[in-house]
Amino acid sequence: MVLVALVSSAQMRKVQNKPYIDLRPLHFGISLGLNLMDAEFTNVGTQVLEEGMTRTIACDVDNWNPGFSVGVVGDMRLSDNFNLRVSPTMHFGSRRLTFLDFDNLNDAGLPVHSTQDLKSSYMAVPVDLKFSAPRFNNYRPYVVAGVSPIINLAGKDQEYVRLKRFDSMINVGMGCDFYLRFFKLIPEIKFCYGLTNALDNNHVNDLDDVNKRPFATSINDCRTKMFLFTLYFE
Repeated sequence: MVLVALVSSAQMRKVQNKPYIDLRPLHFGISLGLNLMDAEFTNVGTQVLEEGMTRTIACDVDNWNPGFSVGVVGDMRLSDNFNLRVSPTMHFGSRRLTFLDFDNLNDAGLPVHSTQDLKSSYMAVPVDLKFSAPRFNNYRPYVVAGVSPIINLAGKDQEYVRLKRFDSMINVGMGCDFYLRFFKLIPEIKFCYGLTNALDNNHVNDLDDVNKRPFATSINDCRTKMFLFTLYFE
């Protein structure tokens, strides 16, 4: 019994790395991560073209292509459990869009499909409120929520779909601070959802190919979505 008590006591008295880092009013770091970009489209359904003909085209994201993210982070201590975090980040990724043309069928009787690789380069500036549990030895779990204005730095004029330059997202996530000898390592997962319609509805007027216009007008709303896995080094 004495031996068990000694072992248990030794486990509880593990030496803490960086014991005062969370008492700093402000500290900085860098971030590296992976992202999965998605989009939620609202399709128009059957549309009437200028020639009086009807056309039914549906669009969806059929494939997630992993991208990468890199940024910096600034963390301000508000209290023992709350921190305000600002983390300007560049996100590079793409989505593969598939358009199903229900008025054109192939030999198997299925709608003919067209695809677009919608590449995006986002400059995001998330402002998050971080709520952390009490530290236990060398780890400390937390949850985080906030908003993120973003700037879309990519976009081609002659594709079916083009996104607006500016958008904003709401962020929710969770992670854990791991206190290493020389720094904190913080793995985090986060989900981001667009607050506004990211679709550039005026893009159809810039298309030189009139055959692409029914595809561009087949959507009237697009909400940006992203899944993020990030490693912070503070």
